[in-house]
Amino acid sequence: MPTLSTFIDVINRVFHEPHAGLLAGIVFGTKSSISTELYDALVVTGTLHIAALSGMNITILTKLFFSTFILGLPRWISSILTIGVIVVFVFFVGPSPSVVRAAIMGSITLVAPLTGRISTALITWGITIANMLLFDVTILGNISFQLSALASLGMILFSKSIPSTATGGKKFVAWVKEELTTTLSAQVFTIPLILLTFGRISLISPITNLLIGWTIPIITILGLCISMVGWIWLPLGQLLAWVTWVFLEWLIQAVIITSHIPLASIGK
Repeated sequence: MPTLSTFIDVINRVFHEPHAGLLAGIVFGTKSSISTELYDALVVTGTLHIAALSGMNITILTKLFFSTFILGLPRWISSILTIGVIVVFVFFVGPSPSVVRAAIMGSITLVAPLTGRISTALITWGITIANMLLFDVTILGNISFQLSALASLGMILFSKSIPSTATGGKKFVAWVKEELTTTLSAQVFTIPLILLTFGRISLISPITNLLIGWTIPIITILGLCISMVGWIWLPLGQLLAWVTWVFLEWLIQAVIITSHIPLASIGK
């Protein structure tokens, strides 16, 4: 059976740096192989979170597998299978507090409709945080847990979806507003914590996130496919890597270029 190191080895065989390290970070949360230049640029632009396992990974997996299963299976079976995928992924990459939080919230969201109850994001967040603290109160001092919990709370309270009636140019403007709102919502409660912990605040973060945010789901899905397919037959993984490289290169250049803008960040 493949291990995490097996999949990372596949990525390293089909990509050169900094693309290999970045992809491994986005998909599996391994930041150790990210080049120093790119790491510093991610810090300056406030986008280092993309190279850490978070709720984003779980959300992408949930949407991908549930949408696939629901095409030919009843909702309750699709929900159970999707939860199974989430559990396997969590134990495969390691149950960090931020991933566990997202996994619990995602599972509650999937199960709630099956019990006849409506899943309310704020209630789901509260139940998840309370249960995690009851299980292990020491995680309250974990910076990863703090940032994950506060960012998700901000997005629940302040982010909005694109109106379904918007079309053409209006839909694009609505999308830009949604992306900026999501980024700023996630930062409402985390900025004070980041300043206190790291002594730095990124001013360019909303712009950088707007430029790269749309690529993350694509890169995550392609990265998972490359890892699994490449483990079975490397040439096919290499074929997918050519497509993925385009999105990785866009992301890297956007982060590096915006990190060089004057006053991109303030602090030490």
